[in-house]
Amino acid sequence: MIAALLAIVAIAAGFFFGSIPFGYLVGRFLFGIDIRTYGSGNIGAANALRTLGKTGAGLVLLCDLLKGLLPVLVVRLLHAHPGVAAAVAAAAVSGHCFSPWLLGRGGKGVATSLGAIIALSWAAGAICVAGWFAGAVLTAFSSVGSILANVMAPFALWFLTHEPAYAAYGVFAAALVLYTHRDNIARIRAGTENKVGFLRPWQRTRATKSAMRIERGL
Repeated sequence: MIAALLAIVAIAAGFFFGSIPFGYLVGRFLFGIDIRTYGSGNIGAANALRTLGKTGAGLVLLCDLLKGLLPVLVVRLLHAHPGVAAAVAAAAVSGHCFSPWLLGRGGKGVATSLGAIIALSWAAGAICVAGWFAGAVLTAFSSVGSILANVMAPFALWFLTHEPAYAAYGVFAAALVLYTHRDNIARIRAGTENKVGFLRPWQRTRATKSAMRIERGL
């Protein structure tokens, strides 16, 4: 009975911590900007990069990552059942995506999910981060990297931990991130998705050189 009560408290705490809208708070109190009124209107790091710049985006990314990492890490350090750790991970990501502080709106769950995966298995987390970089760099779409990272999660968690509860969390995370990126998927199919220029610096360099040649009449 006590174990069940503690599990419920841990899951509720994970949801509460995950629901803190750091993207909104960083924009409002450090930059004087309501991030929800700019760009995509999302409170995640990708929209923060467009509206707050690299410093603001980096801070939002770190905070969102910790929202998933810390609650799961705490319950694992307390030797909670793997199912409880997986449930806390799911609660933290759900809180981020459907924050009650923002009337059920929130981010897309990518950084928070990666933080949770790292807490469940740092090796699986490293594979997912590598998947994000591979997808994002190859396509210049941050959304592709985000989707690929989380689609890889259940496989990475299963093969590296052989823990069914962790793999189940990976399935949950993949389904949730696909859902939160449904508009991005539609824009990719329509050819209207925004690319992130810094993911392909060599292209930017070539574009800059071409522009300089045009200005010089070469």
